Amino acid sequence: MRTLLEDAFRAAVGAADPFKVLPPHLPAPPRGRTFVAAAGKAAVSMAVAVERHWPATVTLDGIAVTRYGHSLPTGRIRVVEASHPVPSEAGERTAREILEGVRALGPDDLLLALISGGGSALLSLPAEGVSMAALKAVTASLLRCGASIQEINTVRKHLSAIQGGRLAAACRAPVLALAISDVTGDDPTHIASGPCAPDPTTCADAAAVLAKYGIESPGPFSETPKPGDPAFARVENRVIATAHRSLEAAAEVFLVRGVTPVILGDSITGEASEVAKVMAALVREIRLHKSPWKPPVALISGGECTVTLRSSGGRGGRCSEFLLALATALDDLDNLWGIAADTDGIDGSEDNAGALLHPDTLVLARALGIDAKAYLAANDSYGFFSALGDLVVTGPTRTNVNDYRAILVR
Repeated sequence: MRTLLEDAFRAAVGAADPFKVLPPHLPAPPRGRTFVAAAGKAAVSMAVAVERHWPATVTLDGIAVTRYGHSLPTGRIRVVEASHPVPSEAGERTAREILEGVRALGPDDLLLALISGGGSALLSLPAEGVSMAALKAVTASLLRCGASIQEINTVRKHLSAIQGGRLAAACRAPVLALAISDVTGDDPTHIASGPCAPDPTTCADAAAVLAKYGIESPGPFSETPKPGDPAFARVENRVIATAHRSLEAAAEVFLVRGVTPVILGDSITGEASEVAKVMAALVREIRLHKSPWKPPVALISGGECTVTLRSSGGRGGRCSEFLLALATALDDLDNLWGIAADTDGIDGSEDNAGALLHPDTLVLARALGIDAKAYLAANDSYGFFSALGDLVVTGPTRTNVNDYRAILVR
């Protein structure tokens, strides 16, 4: 069962592999030069995919900014590593360089933007009147309070000189933005805070988010270019990989192995522990009443949950917290398996992608004197699953289509 769960997760990640999904979307080279602006956890793998398929005789250069530890060797596109999820000065310098490079392009050139999750923090260039220290502080506050990624990006866009469509608006050349979606709904305006997409949100929306969570504004908000702005007449945003396609790939693995796959959706959000309670109720219905599906069933879902930190010493992320909450909610049921992992290979604050749940998880924990509920209350899901040897560790996958969850009801 463990192998089955891990195989399905690998299939989900593989369905968003830039080396597979990007090449069919590459355009014909322009008369002039092509400048690549890549940002996100998949930035470097996307950049390498472009290099491998771009004619050697055609001018190609640019910059790819990615998270520390996510680099790969490149030939023509320079790679910079920066901090994530809280922005850093390295990301600020790189964003400034990218913006300057984009402004230098002419009508015969092409801006090829390669966008993926994580790009919001990595491509951080504060707007006038906003300091990097202030941007760091407000980002950290939003992450701690459990704000959704859409809320966080709404604030970021109105504090940025490059996000919220500003990168594309600064370009005189045609723009093709290829995006790997890590957000529910797959709207380009939310992927890496939409550097090439028109922004429907306003300064008032950004202020409302900060007011909702009681966070002080770090500086003056600035308005973003909106849908219908003439600057976007020469811009195309194209999503080339999505969470739903990855869930479908995982479903195919379960189906071949005789397990009925049920995709519950790719846009599940909310507090991770609360989502786990809802999933637990569905598992009970299946196990006790064989409804609405008869076992064996694999309940597959994606999306992006949140974790509101109750403890400053917590370790882990939303996937492992979801799984620990699921285990405590189903303590009285046996023969259950599950996996929850982030497709980028990093679940929150540590080095694991997520964790695995098996029938002996809580039995083993009790034998070791580990109180699952206490670990959950302390937001230390990493510590819990690490002690049991049930972490899922993949290293950076260099792609990102958000969270992946599968519960196997036998």
